[in-house]
Amino acid sequence: MILRFFLRHLFVVAALVFGLAVSAQAADEREYVLGPGDIVRITVFQNPDLTTEVRVSEKGVLTFPLIGAVSVGGMTTSAAETEIATRLREGGFVRQPQVNVLPMQIRGNQVSVLGQVNRPGRFPLETANLRLTDMIATAGGVAAGGADIVVFVGVRNGKQVRREVDLPALFISGDLASNLPLTGGDLIYVHRAPMFYIYGEVNRPGAFRLERNMSVMQGLATGGGTSARGTTRGLRIHRREANGALKVVEPGLDDLLKADDVIYVKESLF
Repeated sequence: MILRFFLRHLFVVAALVFGLAVSAQAADEREYVLGPGDIVRITVFQNPDLTTEVRVSEKGVLTFPLIGAVSVGGMTTSAAETEIATRLREGGFVRQPQVNVLPMQIRGNQVSVLGQVNRPGRFPLETANLRLTDMIATAGGVAAGGADIVVFVGVRNGKQVRREVDLPALFISGDLASNLPLTGGDLIYVHRAPMFYIYGEVNRPGAFRLERNMSVMQGLATGGGTSARGTTRGLRIHRREANGALKVVEPGLDDLLKADDVIYVKESLF
């Protein structure tokens, strides 16, 4: 009985310790990482004369009273607080310093989101471990005319990286590895969705979004179907080849459409 009580108590303590460790790690991942151009306000408890608002230099360094230059680039705010407190204590300036670092203007770690999103622009990485989908959500999501494929451009390990990320596949097939973690300077571009065009004897001629694996029959349905005078016999598709040449094909109704196809529906002779 005593042994069972001891083991149960030990298990509870271990679970609490593990939970605190995981929580601390998660908190670190959510903290903002300081970068060049950021403006921060630094305060020291019960030492108002040390309150300083300073800009992080391009080399990731800030200057603080009494201790001089402090390299904070790439540090989380809590790590910067610990570094400044350690320097103040070891220098004999403050016995038990309690330092707070508060970002006032975030300029060093920003990501550009361009193209077919609802709110394009530059957005700060306000917390660590932000990923591609987080930033697209910050930009208001993909606009109605946006493509499913998102282009990511950044620098990793000193090398230029370019990736094309299929957003629907990321969630539908569980390809979460494609949900790339972001760093300052990354660029996300959403191109316009592929289109197809339909004219002639259809009820609703015009330009329409080309959905995945869309057939000619589905394209006709998108255009409202053939008019009373139209026919599906003798359909023509004007298609631009990779070399730029224009080609006219006679498709079957189950054939797949390609981007920028132009469907022509003829008038029925009978």
